[in-house]
Amino acid sequence: MSGKPKLHYTNSQGRMESIRWLLAAAGVEFEECFLETKDDMTKLREDGSLLFQQVPMVEIDGMKMVQTRAILSYIAAKYNLYGKDLKERALIDMYVEALLDLNELLMTHLIQPADKKEQHFATIVDKATNRYFPVFEKALKDHGQDFLVGNKFSKADVQLLEILLMAEEYKSDILAQFPLLQSFKARISNIPTIKKFLQPGSPRKPPLQEKDVPKLMKIFY
Repeated sequence: MSGKPKLHYTNSQGRMESIRWLLAAAGVEFEECFLETKDDMTKLREDGSLLFQQVPMVEIDGMKMVQTRAILSYIAAKYNLYGKDLKERALIDMYVEALLDLNELLMTHLIQPADKKEQHFATIVDKATNRYFPVFEKALKDHGQDFLVGNKFSKADVQLLEILLMAEEYKSDILAQFPLLQSFKARISNIPTIKKFLQPGSPRKPPLQEKDVPKLMKIFY
């Protein structure tokens, strides 16, 4: 297969959104094939496209790639967003794994039972402001550079910006204690490929609404 990568997922953020972000940051145009019904999902499973029977799936370089982290690592390596050596790659991976953990908390908030939503929200704020964001604030201070690793744009910077913007959608002042993260957000948002992705009409997906959850659950389950 040649040409643009083709992304198979629903027309929503979910686990594909970080992949959209990374491709956009690399300046790579892509196509999307949206799953609209459970039959769409069943067809992908039955035709052998999904190695582990689940999406996201990305067609790229003749492969049908699944597993979000594997896809992100491949894209980062292909487009030189993965550090200059093994040590930098290890640090990028540590940062990204932590951010994906926080991302999981953010993504699953809407599907929490009504009686657990308040506690779940409190957990998000607590972990963001006491476990994760202080690490990145300190990293930027100690490193003294524009980017998290080395002095070069990497997938860690892309993932961090995505999570900062997501977190602000949940709590608009969540970065109040983190001036370096605020500066980072403004700086990375102005990188031309990122700036383009943040404009209206881009492939970036809006936050999931509660009314959309039942439809998505029917497609996947």
